[in-house]
Amino acid sequence: MTQEALVVGIDVSKDTLDVAILPTGESFSVPNKGKGWGKLIRRLAGKPVAVVAFEATGGYERGLLKALNAARLPAARVNPSRVRDFAKATGTLAKNDRLDARMIARFAASLPPRPTEPDPAVEALAELVNVRRQLSEEITRVANQAEHALSALVKRIARRRIGSLQADLKLVEQEIAKAIAADPRFADKDVLMRTAPGVGAVTSATLLALLPELGQLANRPVASLVGVAPFDHDSGKLKGQRCIWGGRQPVRDALYMAALGAIRTRHSIFRACYQRLIAKGKRPKVAIVAVMRKLLTTLNAMLRDTRAWSPA
Repeated sequence: MTQEALVVGIDVSKDTLDVAILPTGESFSVPNKGKGWGKLIRRLAGKPVAVVAFEATGGYERGLLKALNAARLPAARVNPSRVRDFAKATGTLAKNDRLDARMIARFAASLPPRPTEPDPAVEALAELVNVRRQLSEEITRVANQAEHALSALVKRIARRRIGSLQADLKLVEQEIAKAIAADPRFADKDVLMRTAPGVGAVTSATLLALLPELGQLANRPVASLVGVAPFDHDSGKLKGQRCIWGGRQPVRDALYMAALGAIRTRHSIFRACYQRLIAKGKRPKVAIVAVMRKLLTTLNAMLRDTRAWSPA
């Protein structure tokens, strides 16, 4: 008799993994470290596991993901906001670790997620890219604070902090460049993407680290991942304004700056696209988002076909 496939949901915390298994209803907890991962894998060994799903927790799930992949168990890292929306849709308002594990399992059973395979090079680059973004934001924050400061001491402290942060930023950017040059996959894609108007080192590194799917998906899905795909807002006779929603904010921010650069590039198709939309009465922000989407889909095609930018 064929066994029914099992869906495993895991709520990840710093110290503990709370596990729920459907349809058996089994639940248990193990430590979130080597011995705990081994115990979990032994309990799942030989069973027909369809997926082991867990939320992205800012890094606490990385060891679990590596252990599951090493054991050849189908692991999937899922978006916490989607799981929470799913819980609200089912009328589940209570929240604790055991309930969360069961809800993740129900979510994975209803909406099977794609398996997640760890890529150490991508994860290392993503860490550097995220630190670079945080340093840049901190420099802007301190500079804004200093601009409105009345005390000479506060201004002096701010200048010293900005100098230190800028030195750290330069070191991180050098490390990012080294990481990209050291990996042929990154290096080849970096060369291709930077031939496109508006795409510089920051945009290229952000896309390599935070959008590894680029070049592997169709245009609509990759635009949805970033959050630049317009969604309908219609009901009956109402024809609402299309809007973008969700997606990967850091990627979208980098793409926004790249789009501005592409728009300023004379004789580029992106500048022409922007001007055409403005002439039709579109608001500047709407036109910029359209250019972002066009630039993203262009880069997607370039990486898919391994072709450098061409105005044609």
